[in-house]
Amino acid sequence: DPDSGDNGSLQYSLVGGQTNEFDINENTGQIFTVSVAGKAGTFYLQVQAADQGTRRLTAQTTVNVTVDSSSSSNVVMLVLNQKISVVERKSVEVQRVLEEKLGWNVYVLNIYSKESDRNSRSSTDETQVNIIAFDEAHQEVPAEDVKRKLREQRAAIELGLQDVFSAPVSAAVPEAPAAPASPERTAAIVLGVLLATTFIAFLAYVLLDLKRKRKYGKQDLVKKVDIMEGIDNPWADDKNGSLKSLEKPEHMNN
Repeated sequence: DPDSGDNGSLQYSLVGGQTNEFDINENTGQIFTVSVAGKAGTFYLQVQAADQGTRRLTAQTTVNVTVDSSSSSNVVMLVLNQKISVVERKSVEVQRVLEEKLGWNVYVLNIYSKESDRNSRSSTDETQVNIIAFDEAHQEVPAEDVKRKLREQRAAIELGLQDVFSAPVSAAVPEAPAAPASPERTAAIVLGVLLATTFIAFLAYVLLDLKRKRKYGKQDLVKKVDIMEGIDNPWADDKNGSLKSLEKPEHMNN
């Protein structure tokens, strides 16, 4: 709009189509995704531009957005502690800082908040930015390499973004959640623990039983020795070192 002042100040809005999946920056007209996870195909959006004059003039057009189901596996998420509306306005500057600190061509694919409701989105101080990087040969940089360099350059990136947002900025790369164990692996672990517990219990029983037998065996041996010491042993040595006679003493014959 070539007019000056309010007559030339445009505001953009989505007035028709599949508006639940997309939103628009009312100042720049930039369209971004809100929730298209798991969806593919072509979406039709009716976009309106309106000036701010006394007699408000408007114009509309249809925007077709095609979502490809075969998304890249090298997309990396960066979480900023800034409101989504602020990040959207500064997306070009955010991209510039990332390219400068990472040394690659960086593209901001989408900017979104965890909250889908627009009022909640405007008040949440956490924005998720999906990016993808390309090297000098225009090849996608593997996601793990991007994450590693984001962590290495985090301090420099946060310092650069602080100049962009005029406020302290935290730029974090969230850790992927650990994959849950499969049912087969869980069952194998449980079975292994049960077998190990059973074996330990059996081993403890055997050791206790063996110890008990040794204890009672010693007691029986002591009893036998006591009994034997109380009985005249015909084969025992006499005081002279010779064997005692097997004959009965004379007084026994009488």
